[in-house]
Amino acid sequence: MRLHFFGANRTTTGSKHLLEINDRRVLLECGMFQGRRSKTIEYNSKLPFDATGVDAMLLSHAHIDHSGIIPVLCKQGFSGKIFATDATTDLCRYMLLDSAHIQEQDAAFITKKHLKRGLPAVAPLYTQADATAAVAQFQPVHYTQTTDILPGVRATWLDAGHILGSAMIVLDLEEGGRKVRLAFSGDLGRGHNDILRDPDHPRDVDYLLVESTYGNREHEPLTDVNNRVCAMINRALEQGGKIIIPSFAVGRTQQLLYTLYELTQSRCIPALPIFVDSPLSHNATEVFRQHPECFNKKFYDVMMNHDNPFRTENVTYIQSVEESIALNDHRGPCIILSASGMAEAGRIRHHIRNNIGDPRNLILIVGWCAPHTLGSHLATGHKLVNIFGEEFKVRAQVETINAFSGHADRHELRAWAEQVTGPQRGIFVVHGEAEPAEAFAGTLRELHPQSQVTVPVFGDSVEL
Repeated sequence: MRLHFFGANRTTTGSKHLLEINDRRVLLECGMFQGRRSKTIEYNSKLPFDATGVDAMLLSHAHIDHSGIIPVLCKQGFSGKIFATDATTDLCRYMLLDSAHIQEQDAAFITKKHLKRGLPAVAPLYTQADATAAVAQFQPVHYTQTTDILPGVRATWLDAGHILGSAMIVLDLEEGGRKVRLAFSGDLGRGHNDILRDPDHPRDVDYLLVESTYGNREHEPLTDVNNRVCAMINRALEQGGKIIIPSFAVGRTQQLLYTLYELTQSRCIPALPIFVDSPLSHNATEVFRQHPECFNKKFYDVMMNHDNPFRTENVTYIQSVEESIALNDHRGPCIILSASGMAEAGRIRHHIRNNIGDPRNLILIVGWCAPHTLGSHLATGHKLVNIFGEEFKVRAQVETINAFSGHADRHELRAWAEQVTGPQRGIFVVHGEAEPAEAFAGTLRELHPQSQVTVPVFGDSVEL
């Protein structure tokens, strides 16, 4: 049994881990690398292994940094099943099509520029047809249900509390009479989420593959977040400004809608117009409604009482491009939620471009943004930013809130790790930039002095 590390190693994007067992290959995740354009094209178009040699794939959740290269994998010859929870399967139907649409749009835009300069056309990373074909290979599974994947490979999905349908994957492996339990954390939620259940804890683990996104940082307390959002919105309203929020279509948008619902119900803010300008966000919100098995008890009761926080009178879902453009002419204060959360693609870039020059407006960053993204530049205080090849002065107010993070911080990661049982002979720290990954590795060495704790680099492999 050998585990290879081909992504999200000392970084947080492009998650890929390949397991070899009984002369077969199982791929854990097939995520998109996000960052500088030149690296993005190279890393996402060239898989570091032969796709035709992969026999099965396991997916922890639907976020694009974990699922976004699945159509490339399938296009390059993978024909096996892709196992994921029911909710993750439903979300990927929309998310991969949306990603393909973005790839097609980007390719058309660059091709247009290339042709003017006599350069060749550019093909999209994958098309909507590729994404549709890949989705057909998904095999839905239920939480806690053990599934036979291949000879010697059984998998159980446990709730990770990160986004709807997110899971940690426990693999019971057998080869040549040797038995090993490998647990993969996926992305771990914070717990005490307004919508989702708390993360579960694997038991009797021999080897642990664990994320470390915030392995050296603490989030703001969840108890204060509603008051902070309320104060920020009211300050912008006093100036007659708009509130522009880059928001991940899955998880973050629904969390924000629930927060705004609670603030409106308590009359902390008025029932001002809220525009959700993302077809993907609309579709993802419908998927939320279809999967109450993922909800915590409080939110389950809210939804079962037919009090839908996602469908209040002041919330409008924008579908067409024409409706999105018309928001530029909206007079008076409003809130615009639009994808992507890192402001790297989608309609949010247009809204930021059109509102960044007005000091009355507020741009609210509510999630982690990868280095070199527009969201990161705004969050770190850049006074000049580049949008669609043009430079813009940042005159709007920019605020950040990290309490909404779907990832556990260093204390929450430690608390989770303390409840994972078993010998844990080897622990592999992934899905974190070098500094937080090394910091969390240090924490794990304190907790498990008998374990071999490593922070793999791209291309490393280890025998189990």
